[in-house]
Amino acid sequence: MRAVGWLLALALVGPAWAQGTGLHLIDQEAEAAAWGAVGRLDIGDRVFCTGSLIAPDLVLTAAHCLYDRRTGERVEPSRIAFRAGLWGGEAAAVRAASRAVPHPGYRFDRAAGAEDSRNDLALVELDAPIGGPGVHPFETAPEVEAGAEVSVVSYALGRAEAPSREDGCDVLGEQQGVFVLTCDVDFGASGAPIFRMDGSIARIVSVVSAKGELKGHRVALGTSLTEPLAELRAAFEAGDAMAETQVAAVGGDLNRAVALPR
Repeated sequence: MRAVGWLLALALVGPAWAQGTGLHLIDQEAEAAAWGAVGRLDIGDRVFCTGSLIAPDLVLTAAHCLYDRRTGERVEPSRIAFRAGLWGGEAAAVRAASRAVPHPGYRFDRAAGAEDSRNDLALVELDAPIGGPGVHPFETAPEVEAGAEVSVVSYALGRAEAPSREDGCDVLGEQQGVFVLTCDVDFGASGAPIFRMDGSIARIVSVVSAKGELKGHRVALGTSLTEPLAELRAAFEAGDAMAETQVAAVGGDLNRAVALPR
């Protein structure tokens, strides 16, 4: 996950700060089945992100997860694996990636600022579909407005072996396709789905791109899906297979510095 120290200037409305229900480990017995399509996306043998199924063979995540922080080059799909519903070291299913496509407008830069989160989306195609009990791909939904409450399910530093959920995050605002949220995210949560709850149905409205601070509070940045996801799908259908020119990095994607537990 990228750590952003400077954030977009937003005119915040409503309460000074949302009081969420807090981050908690998902209970394997009571909750895990509902979130089985969220999984850990392992890149090589040292780093990871979070991703979620939006089709039986398609994972939505953050584009910066596909890049090597040291070289700025795209990671070979053969080095990426998705562990759906991973809990306590056991996954509902494990699949290798056959293709990984970032948004066509995304440019990896380790010194990127908050505004660069706008196109921080990627699709990872799996080598075989995932199905079965407890693993149901999520639908996406139109973006939410300031003041709405959302939930995040993620893997992260210190909780890499089981997912955690945070409800009651407040959408503080949006600018240039980037949401600022009161969710408490950490390294490894890049690409985590941000859900709008419609009763008991969870729909993805954004994807975690970075963490930062706003007026002394920890916040998360989320990428809008409204236009970028359609653009990404078009690039995916066009057959991007790591053919474009690689973009050298100037700074660092901090998500890639997180080592997986041994």
